[in-house]
Amino acid sequence: MTEDQGEGRNAPTRREERRDVVSDANRITLTQNENAGTLRRTAVSHIGFRVPDVAAAAQFYSRVLGMERHGDLPDGGLRLGWGSGHHVIDLLPGEQGLVHYGFEVRDEDGVAGIAERLTAAGYEVADLDASFIDAAVGSPAGISVKDPDGTEVHFHSEVQRQGENSADPGRRPVKFQHTTLTTTDVPGLVSFYVDTVGFRISDQLADGRFCWLRSDKDHHTLAVVDTGRSGDIDHYSYDLAEWEDFKAWCDRLSELDVDVQWGPGRHGPGNNLFVFFDDPAGNHIELSAEMEKFWDDRVAYEPRRWQPIPHSVNLWGGQTPTWRRTSEARV
Repeated sequence: MTEDQGEGRNAPTRREERRDVVSDANRITLTQNENAGTLRRTAVSHIGFRVPDVAAAAQFYSRVLGMERHGDLPDGGLRLGWGSGHHVIDLLPGEQGLVHYGFEVRDEDGVAGIAERLTAAGYEVADLDASFIDAAVGSPAGISVKDPDGTEVHFHSEVQRQGENSADPGRRPVKFQHTTLTTTDVPGLVSFYVDTVGFRISDQLADGRFCWLRSDKDHHTLAVVDTGRSGDIDHYSYDLAEWEDFKAWCDRLSELDVDVQWGPGRHGPGNNLFVFFDDPAGNHIELSAEMEKFWDDRVAYEPRRWQPIPHSVNLWGGQTPTWRRTSEARV
């Protein structure tokens, strides 16, 4: 999808109509309106992407991350998750790319409020197809909408997740933690999620090319990065418990012949520990722990603006992968 295609879907996010960017000597401050922070109990739910070899991807997620098959999808696709409860991944056949992603909205009247704000902003909102919710997790209310880059995003009310939060974190992640999207229009996507949906800005790079958004106490449930392409996934992350788990996981990845692509390290924004590796389709997977928490009901926070340098995205320094670039190379 081209940038122009993404821009044309929803008139309220067109650049000429935006009033949310202040530029100063190649520095950009992303601002937020009165809807920011409306959501305080919303987390990532599920994600769907196309992969060239569904069977190979499914075998990888089972072998490395301990997922189980939840069901079959049309055209040879598969749905994966951890035991009982809601699924995590939809694998669909085709060229690698993001198809949809979703959030579980635990805020009171949260889905209805999101729908109302989206409709008022001119977005086309539809009821979420029941096929996106596992039959065993209940009958939550849900909506579907296209984000400004044209990707389908789901918002649904609380579901059962018995399979999560019950793992040995040295052998299996605790939960699906956050999603990071690629875009050529960070201000537009941030405005969609902050000014309309109700997320809040936690941090940004000072050049405006990377922004981290929160919708619960975690530093970010969603991040947005300018990579020169729109409507795809930069990476997505699973939560571990603590530092000791990272040693076990790095050793485990080595035993499974899965190369570590980046880390272990510690991000500046979020202050979380991280290690990255790739699935067979080339999707970047992050394992994260000790993420910073925000207490918006007790403290007033101002979004921070980090220098767009390698040491901001890894406080420990060291090698940065080719796919994670910052606009300033100085350290």
